[in-house]
Amino acid sequence: QVQLVESGGGSVQAGGSLRLSCSASGEIVRINAMGWFRQAPGKQREAVATIFTGDRAIYPSSVKGRFTISRDAADENTVYLQMNSLKPEDTAVYYCNAIDTQHGSAWGQGTQVTVSS
Repeated sequence: QVQLVESGGGSVQAGGSLRLSCSASGEIVRINAMGWFRQAPGKQREAVATIFTGDRAIYPSSVKGRFTISRDAADENTVYLQMNSLKPEDTAVYYCNAIDTQHGSAWGQGTQVTVSS
């Protein structure tokens, strides 16, 4: 089993910034990808940032240029999501996800991000 622990959510005004952290631990064999998803009330969960082995990252158009996913230099199983120029529509519960070659997909508990106008 792979466990994910997230931190860094909170409340901010529109235009502000937040940084989320996610650390993976447990029976890690090899994590091929880590990412962040979000789910707003009444909406489906959507991917907002994914980083792959080799640090290639992808983003949907809704956050591209505003969100940046990165990996900790000392711990490849810790990732960050830097969120800038936040908008009220970014309000959601943000979940960390990791794909391990043996254990499959793991999810964090979620952290609330609230952006007020």
